[in-house]
Amino acid sequence: MLPVAILCGGLATRLRPATETIPKALIPVNGEPFIAHQLRLMSSAGVDRVVMCVGYLGEMIQEFAGDGCRFGLRVTYSPDGPNLRGTAGAVRNALPMLGEQFLVLYGDSYLPCDYRAVERAFLGSGQPGLMTVFRNRNQWEISNVEFAGGQIAAYDKRTPTAGMEYVDYGLSAFHASVFSAAGEQAADLTAVFQELIRRRALAGFEVKERFYEVGSWEGIRELQAYLSQRTSRTAV
Repeated sequence: MLPVAILCGGLATRLRPATETIPKALIPVNGEPFIAHQLRLMSSAGVDRVVMCVGYLGEMIQEFAGDGCRFGLRVTYSPDGPNLRGTAGAVRNALPMLGEQFLVLYGDSYLPCDYRAVERAFLGSGQPGLMTVFRNRNQWEISNVEFAGGQIAAYDKRTPTAGMEYVDYGLSAFHASVFSAAGEQAADLTAVFQELIRRRALAGFEVKERFYEVGSWEGIRELQAYLSQRTSRTAV
């Protein structure tokens, strides 16, 4: 499979004071750091190579995950350095490790979807970028995507429209050319998505499985319940 960049360099201010001493990736979930669950999910999905884009307390993430072999993965690290780069800047910084085409996953997302299907959709689209979407209808959070005919028509987190039934699922795919022409300034993936939409160059792929996240305490509780239920089912 294509390599996966995991964006885990944020400050996680919503989880303070817990994240004053550990990064969000190491927040305990059912007795283990969150990143352990996320990396095992990657391995079970068929991913074999992960590049972790780290920033705040990134050395702690590297110390825990190591080279990834105990998760069945090859894990390498792309540090932000002394200045925050933003999500797009972190991807741009990691391009030498990622190659020409790759997937991108937010570091606080647990997404139990078909990663191979996402990869196939991206490679088959002929587009430089792809966003996965979930038909959310404002159920889990405010919907922010207009999606139709395999294309993303609009994406706006701040001023959603009535036509936005979908939400950015948290997994995307790109060709390196999307980032390689950019400068060194900090930048966010939102700007990348919106530029691709302006060019009518952002494919979309709908997933049916709901998303989970550890960006909030409520999200952590929901993920803990989901993982506990899944463990109970497999033990039967």
